[in-house]
Amino acid sequence: MNLKELYQIAKTELSGLSSLDNSDFRLEQAEYQKEEKIWEIVVSYLVENTNKPTSPLGALTSGFTYHRIYKKVKIDNEKNVIGFYIYEK
Repeated sequence: MNLKELYQIAKTELSGLSSLDNSDFRLEQAEYQKEEKIWEIVVSYLVENTNKPTSPLGALTSGFTYHRIYKKVKIDNEKNVIGFYIYEK
């Protein structure tokens, strides 16, 4: 599998996780795990920021409209998503 295929598999599988028309889906990293015979990739996408500030001071630090989410995805050699995980950078 090449990077373009990994990107398409992940994008197709995760496309419904963001309600935005343009979620700016990105392939951030990819690594083939030889022993397990799987790809581990990290993807990111934008979601609407639902953590709106409640104080004027909070508005200065977290007033962004969108928030980027990072996820680790495992894909087997048959191009199936076999794992989906929270990813902290």
